[in-house]
Amino acid sequence: MAISKIDQIGTYLGKEVRVQGWVYNIRSSGKIQFLIIRDGSGLLQCVMTKDSVDGETYASFDKLTQESSLEVEGTVKEDKRSPGGYELAIKRIDVVQIAEAYPITPKEHGVAFLSEHRHLWLRSLRQYAILKIRNEIIFAVRTFFYDRKFTLIDTPILTGAIGEHAGSLFETEYFDLGKAYLAQTGQLYVEAACMSLGNVYCFGPTFRAEKSKTRRHLTEFWMVESEEAFYDNKMNMDLQEELVEYIVKWTLEHCQNEFKLIERDTAPLEKIVRPFYRISYDDAVKLLTEKGAQIKWGDDIGGDEETLLSNQFDKPVCVYNYPKKIKAFYMKPHPENEELVLNNDMMAPEGYGEIIGGSQRNDDYQSLLERIREQGLPEETYAWYLDLRKYGTVPHSGFGLGVERTVSWICKLPHVRESIPFPRMLYKLYP
Repeated sequence: MAISKIDQIGTYLGKEVRVQGWVYNIRSSGKIQFLIIRDGSGLLQCVMTKDSVDGETYASFDKLTQESSLEVEGTVKEDKRSPGGYELAIKRIDVVQIAEAYPITPKEHGVAFLSEHRHLWLRSLRQYAILKIRNEIIFAVRTFFYDRKFTLIDTPILTGAIGEHAGSLFETEYFDLGKAYLAQTGQLYVEAACMSLGNVYCFGPTFRAEKSKTRRHLTEFWMVESEEAFYDNKMNMDLQEELVEYIVKWTLEHCQNEFKLIERDTAPLEKIVRPFYRISYDDAVKLLTEKGAQIKWGDDIGGDEETLLSNQFDKPVCVYNYPKKIKAFYMKPHPENEELVLNNDMMAPEGYGEIIGGSQRNDDYQSLLERIREQGLPEETYAWYLDLRKYGTVPHSGFGLGVERTVSWICKLPHVRESIPFPRMLYKLYP
């Protein structure tokens, strides 16, 4: 007898199959027993009457509880009222294990309780749908770069080089070599690979020891980082827009069922078509001030300001040319204004704020060395990075897209913790 996944059950219409999964729900209606099972690919309604099965099978139904594991054999029938449009007429039930007192019942539970049971919360339909959408977003990113001939580069998790801010590093002792850090970014390394392979990207976990408890922050998150040879800042923003449009279009094509499960109104996503909006940092500060924000020129655009700003637009907006003093050492100074750098942050609409940070990189050896010294960074640690400016330097740019923030926006989640299977936050290390 064939074993079928639930999402393939329609190919066995009129035939007997075996389905392996877990009990999602049980109910009775008179003499008819209804069993909803899930297997990771979908839900399937199974139906049984007392006279359609033997006594042992009928008795086994009464023992089933939520999340019990089992195998069910039966005949596939069409039923438009059932999940997926098909149901299984039960012939046999083989119980694998009875789940005793499953803690997450259909009643409402608080976020604290659900977070402590994250390993089980993942089984709920909403979390299932979110993680399916996350999977499609990641696949879309990889497909986008593969189709455009970018080469994937695996960058180190342990590093001696600070990529962003020294105050947000997780550090450890690395044998006799001193301190090592969990990578804040793979950027410096993809810059090196860029000089070999042209256009490259990395995709992996990154770590920020920021003592933040906002709805946007995780201490461990996934980021895709692109680096492009002979790209200036404008070309870099063009590529960012192309990628985000591609991701949204992909999810709209492949995730309609999941969007329905999480009750996501997709109308705002259907507006995500290039060109996006672009405004200078100067104009962003003016706009924010007009809207009542307490921000002055030279301040970074924080979470509250990001929310306010992104709510002014129905598509992503790129804010470009920030003050040099609030940005990383590797960004290229603006050729016409030494107080600015050639960079941008892309803000997602609907109040979600920054999902991408990017810049043109400083390709001048002396200028980069001065910035390293200005920020008090150890020159010897960055000797290899400075080498890239000595041996065939070229204009180049790159950006990083945060996966969890992108998932949060596309799914319209209230908090980033639902965008990753096991979130790591300031006070969250379990499970």
